[in-house]
Amino acid sequence: MTDAPWIDAEIEALLILATEPVSETDLAQTLDIPVDQVSLALARLAQFYDETGRGFELRQVGAGWRYYTRPEHADTIARSVLEGQQGKLTQAGLETLAVIAYLQPVTRSRVSLVRGVNVDGVVRTLIARNLVREVDRDESTGAGLLGTTMYFLERMGLAQLSDLPPLAPNLPDASVLDEELIRLGATDHERMPEMDGTHPSDERPDHGE
Repeated sequence: MTDAPWIDAEIEALLILATEPVSETDLAQTLDIPVDQVSLALARLAQFYDETGRGFELRQVGAGWRYYTRPEHADTIARSVLEGQQGKLTQAGLETLAVIAYLQPVTRSRVSLVRGVNVDGVVRTLIARNLVREVDRDESTGAGLLGTTMYFLERMGLAQLSDLPPLAPNLPDASVLDEELIRLGATDHERMPEMDGTHPSDERPDHGE
């Protein structure tokens, strides 16, 4: 990174603060330099990170650039998110998050049916931690549809949902889930008998999820 170190450093500073991919044009306008100089600097930085084995990479996504953690560190990042001291999730939280991540957009009632317990408290905790949010509403029932957040992807080191592993270790195959729902005679608009109460076998999601 000796051709234009000041450009590289300025671009690093801008991208570290970015909350979404930044285009080469925007970077050029901010630095008041030609776009081709920005393109060269981005290529230098990306190559430098690759050659030095950093834990992150500079990746072009669509028309913009952004820092991402490397896929090979996904397990470490997952442990930090799901088991770390500052953001520890119980088994109930982990299972609920996995169901939402793989079946989204999904209603709370369906998540409850899959897990076999009321998940209202767990979902509230996941929403409070910005891992899950309501992404839409079911047209026929008006029930909220849950999905994961950009923060979830960032903490997991993923660029998009399609980068999720084919199958979560805590989640049965989707076909098995659907078969179970059919066996129960369940639809998304049906509610479990205990939906308005506390299932005795559920954990205490509001305390330490």
